[in-house]
Amino acid sequence: MSRPPLAPQHPHVHREHGIERPDPYAWLKDKTSDESMAHLRAERAYYDEQMAPLQSMVDELTNEMVARVPEAEDSARWREGDFDYFTREPAGQEYQQLWRVDSAGTESLVLDQNTLVAPGEYVEVGLALVSPDGILLAYSVDVTGDEVYELRFRDIETGRDLEDAVAHTYYGGAWSADGSTFFYVVHDEVYRPYQVWRHVIGTASSRDVLVFEDLDTQYDVVAWGDRAGELIVIRTVNRNTAEVWLVDSRRPDQPAWVVTPRRRGVEYNVAHLPGDGRGELLIVTNDDATEFRLMRAPVGASTPETWKEVLPETSGVRLHDVDVFARHVVLSTVSTGQQVLRILPRDAVTSSGPVDLQSAMVVQVGTPAGLLTLWHNEEPDVDAVLVEVESYVDPGQWLSVDLSSGASTIVRRRELPNYDVDDYVTDLRWVSARDGERVPVKVARHKDTPLDGSAPVLLYAYGSYESSFWPGFDGSLPSLLDRGVVFAHALIRGGGEMGRRWYLDGYLMTKRNTFTDFIDVADALAADGLVDGSRIVSRGLSAGGLLQGAVYAMRPDRWRAVVAEVPFVDVISSMLDHTVPLTANEVDEWGDPRIKEQFDYMLSYSPYENIPAVGRPELLATGALHDPRVLIHEPAKWVARIRATAGPDDARTLFRAELGDGGHSGPTGRFAHLAYEAEVAAFVLQAVDKVTT
Repeated sequence: MSRPPLAPQHPHVHREHGIERPDPYAWLKDKTSDESMAHLRAERAYYDEQMAPLQSMVDELTNEMVARVPEAEDSARWREGDFDYFTREPAGQEYQQLWRVDSAGTESLVLDQNTLVAPGEYVEVGLALVSPDGILLAYSVDVTGDEVYELRFRDIETGRDLEDAVAHTYYGGAWSADGSTFFYVVHDEVYRPYQVWRHVIGTASSRDVLVFEDLDTQYDVVAWGDRAGELIVIRTVNRNTAEVWLVDSRRPDQPAWVVTPRRRGVEYNVAHLPGDGRGELLIVTNDDATEFRLMRAPVGASTPETWKEVLPETSGVRLHDVDVFARHVVLSTVSTGQQVLRILPRDAVTSSGPVDLQSAMVVQVGTPAGLLTLWHNEEPDVDAVLVEVESYVDPGQWLSVDLSSGASTIVRRRELPNYDVDDYVTDLRWVSARDGERVPVKVARHKDTPLDGSAPVLLYAYGSYESSFWPGFDGSLPSLLDRGVVFAHALIRGGGEMGRRWYLDGYLMTKRNTFTDFIDVADALAADGLVDGSRIVSRGLSAGGLLQGAVYAMRPDRWRAVVAEVPFVDVISSMLDHTVPLTANEVDEWGDPRIKEQFDYMLSYSPYENIPAVGRPELLATGALHDPRVLIHEPAKWVARIRATAGPDDARTLFRAELGDGGHSGPTGRFAHLAYEAEVAAFVLQAVDKVTT
């Protein structure tokens, strides 16, 4: 095969608001049809053929990446009940193990993910929760990538699964206080989590009881247990509204009660503050507080008018979460593109008056271009917490932070073979967008790669859902940096790295700010003489893949190549079709095409309807047959339309269609994931003239 596959065109026209949208590739939506599968197989065959000349480079990169993986690696240990737990990456194995240590120092295996499937097969564990008495493990398994999990229960002492098993469950769950009952989440036919059920250990799943159900298709349901083990928290949430229900975990057969009913546009979440009776709740909410504030209320049903303000909204500081411990609370906040952990004495949050955020102690660890987050902290009665610190080039470490003094000590540091962290540098830079906003950019490079306009750059971003993508270590990235490629991560509007206002300025009817921010960052890196402006490759996944489709259309001349992974590119058609998974609850993120004004705005950037006319850069798109989040027909249709309209001077378009087991984020095994990253890296390197074929 030397010519790219051209998908047949079958006449099909969408009509909305008097506008016709021809869609000759609509038939690709039926992935069960022989014609669709034949085309997807042809796409994969063409991709494999085109990448074959790079196979030696892929092998070289894979070997490099694997050589940086420790033969075996343990995480830091965390306390939970009567045991210390840790994860282990066993030598030569794809998947993780969970271990625990008793008071005598004896290690025992809790769960080995490698035994759940045959070697080389896909597996993803959705949850792994030990019962309060330490006897049982609740865990769930997906073996295809479609994020449909079977819930199982294991006797940890014997290592055997009980006969109890529940099919078709989702993420999230919690044990009752006595370990007799497990609460779990169920999704509907379009993968929307909408129910919470309770299962009594030792009984058939057919006898399970429905605890909570939300039939509003715009809401997702999650469930978890509080740190004190006294409450089961059920939260139902859409893009701008939330409602929380509680169950007394000591009385698991009693009905749930609502904290306060939902109000459109008001979000809130709770943390349990144990005390007299059932204690109190600390509530993080955006009610009259764009960047959120902290309130206090009784555990029972309440109204916002009766809540007491603990911490007012602080300009420039987004309050995300509160973690309650016996004598302290820890606030997870975001400010100026960085994660900031702040500690308050518990007495301060239970006093009669509000607290000034400036009185909170700031955890002084990490780097401005890195990641800082609370890790496993399962026990409430502690005087220190575990935090994790890493960056794009630093494999990271776990620290114990004293809650009274803020002093930190290293608990465990990741050490990699064939890798010297001192060979790399990272920094945080700022770029002015076209409307004057300052966009943070986190940059990583080899110390010998100058920022003088001579080096190519791989520019990455996401920019949606107020999601914050903090710079965790990526074992594949050094192979690019070692070859003189600069890596830059643009924290563009629509994301959450600069707070809620940053998100609000990059969604719905301001979504185009996400795309122009990305383009402005690329232009600035070139104009400021930092990188070679003729060798910029862009990359993004999912909603970040939509970003890639949009900037591919808006500025095809800017990019040497574009990597769009599982891209959400058929925006209008998907948002009109609520039988497509995860669309009904997305209208508050992207818009409702049934509304003319929103339809017009979405149509202005939807990549499938905005194919650039000429001068297209090289494109690598990916998709996965079992992906429930971005269905494979979206990138398939987009690529088909690009191919059908390509000119003689346009660069090639490749579509890596994953037709076996695999999910939204690609392979899950650590070596399988590195092999995938090696393919992408080889594509990037040949695009920027760092390898010849």
